[in-house]
Amino acid sequence: MANKPQIPTKNSALIAVIADEDTVTGFLLAGVGNVDIRRKTNYLIVDNKTTAKQIEEAFKEFTTREDIAIVLISQYVANMIRFLVDSYNKPIPAILEIPSKDHPYDPAHDSVLSRVKYLFSAESASSRF
Repeated sequence: MANKPQIPTKNSALIAVIADEDTVTGFLLAGVGNVDIRRKTNYLIVDNKTTAKQIEEAFKEFTTREDIAIVLISQYVANMIRFLVDSYNKPIPAILEIPSKDHPYDPAHDSVLSRVKYLFSAESASSRF
């Protein structure tokens, strides 16, 4: 338990969002948005002008910030940077892929679901022996 990652508690932990405009707007209306004193936000609106490099930079920034506990990313956006999402292995912040209005959820591409399936298949294989 001593090595368990801790979420900073002096300030509340944030949820970051990387998604299309409608999805980000919904989360902002729900109170997820934050702008700090350096004018850094905890969201990225992805549209047809957003480059994969901008998405990568936002993902790297959000996953290294100490005040973020969860990163919500639209699955179609995660597919643009799949190599980064699949290689991310820290427990905090947690990465959750979500559907968007125009792109349905595909469980075959969900990195969390594939890791869970792998763990359960490894456990069932080891319990046979």
